[in-house]
Amino acid sequence: MSRPILLASASETRLALLRNAGIQVTAHPAHIDEETIRHSLEAEDAHPQDIADTLAEMKARKIAEKHPEALVLGCDQVLEFRHRVWGKPKTPAEAHEQLAALRGQSHRLLSALVVYDRGVPVWRHVGRAELTMRNFSVAWLAGYISRNWDSIRHSAGAYRLEEEGVRLFSSVEGDYFTILGLPLLPLLARLELGGIVEA
Repeated sequence: MSRPILLASASETRLALLRNAGIQVTAHPAHIDEETIRHSLEAEDAHPQDIADTLAEMKARKIAEKHPEALVLGCDQVLEFRHRVWGKPKTPAEAHEQLAALRGQSHRLLSALVVYDRGVPVWRHVGRAELTMRNFSVAWLAGYISRNWDSIRHSAGAYRLEEEGVRLFSSVEGDYFTILGLPLLPLLARLELGGIVEA
């Protein structure tokens, strides 16, 4: 019998991407204090890539400790803009502030993935994508946030590219799955190489 594959995330998007790819996976969200950890790493001048990687590993480790027999996937995504890491907006006003700052500018999404196998970290990857926002109007931005707040409040940068958020952008460079928060193609290659899924 194959070992269980656990996703240490509450993200419905990540879970759907894996299941749509034919991976039998179960969500086991890891509850860690992401904001406190992120602020602590920022205070130490940690690179945004290292922040994403550390958060992904901490999530994977927490679930792996409870399920040592499983293959655990830990994920985290951060938005890097002007050498700062941006988190999820807490209020519509904060979403407006973030998107207004990103308007007409380019930023980077970093999607980290750490795999634990039998309680040990065995593989890690950080995917990168570069996105440029168009110069949308203030009125359109206000309407966008009002229409989409329930969804975008769960996303770094206050947008979801797979929804109306695509209208924020003039150009996108990078892997689509990475933008959605899961570097799926490198993961599938790793799972096939390890004999976890059929090649």
